[in-house]
Amino acid sequence: MKVLILGGTRFVGTIAAQEAVSRGHHVTVFNRGTRPAPAGTAMLTGDRLGGLDALRTGSWDLVIDTWKGAPRAVRETARLLAGRAGHYTYVSSRSVYAQPAPPGGDESGPLVEGAAPDAGDVPYPQAKLGGEMAVAESFGDRALFARAGLVLGPYENVGRLPWWLDRVSRGGTIPAPGPADLPLQFIDARDLARFLLDHPATGGAFDLIGPPGHTTMRGLLEACAAATGTAPDLRWLSPEQVEAAGVEPWSDLPVWLPPGELHDTMHSGDPAKALARGLVCRPAAETVAGTWAWMRSSGWSAPDTVFGRKVGLSPEQEKALLAA
Repeated sequence: MKVLILGGTRFVGTIAAQEAVSRGHHVTVFNRGTRPAPAGTAMLTGDRLGGLDALRTGSWDLVIDTWKGAPRAVRETARLLAGRAGHYTYVSSRSVYAQPAPPGGDESGPLVEGAAPDAGDVPYPQAKLGGEMAVAESFGDRALFARAGLVLGPYENVGRLPWWLDRVSRGGTIPAPGPADLPLQFIDARDLARFLLDHPATGGAFDLIGPPGHTTMRGLLEACAAATGTAPDLRWLSPEQVEAAGVEPWSDLPVWLPPGELHDTMHSGDPAKALARGLVCRPAAETVAGTWAWMRSSGWSAPDTVFGRKVGLSPEQEKALLAA
């Protein structure tokens, strides 16, 4: 196939480009040119917010769009490509569902309000749903909406799993947010990319996330220990102890959410539709090991901030948790 990836130099876009090249597809990436193109791809340079000239010629069998900003940018691109692209896959998010989402929620769940295909800068849920609407206007049933859950794996640019791996690799006593058997759901970016490329003619929305009980908090941290070759002393803390120490779930303790509505929303989805269509999710230990291998080979260092704040515990927060 001739594949156009809008983005292609960060996380999911990079892995999708690598997977497409490995399959022998002819891959073009379109972005601002601030990062090198993945090996084996051609690059077109431009800007989603008004610099689309490089996309005014050419044709493709499949477009993969990883944009997460203003829906109007998706709308303009989809309109421009509608007559020259066979299929459009938009990497959306399970954030498009109205909150709180019930346990076992699937693609039939109610969606957030206030989304529009011509919107500018809006909150993330409305941005992703607006992007879906924008693609649907031009591609109809030639569009697939990949509603991903938590995405982990090599090239992760938020740093959630890398933070845990880095901390576990240093050993010692580590505060571990419990319960230890708390179920977690996520999808490896490599499995996500394979699903996108396996369905160049499939329409509709798919929740792309691992099966229920994909792993647990204990399973994730023990996989980190196995991958890094360390034997940390995991001190399990109750959600109440974490709260009392003034530590924030998700940001200070990446991936973790205490039992309740937010946890159900993020870690209790039903991906039956995607699994029936052929989604394959590798064991969590493979995601952890692959991420650690990438960190070591790339010389990974923690980002200063993500979304305006630092990911993971500060030394002071860690002390407060251990004191609990």
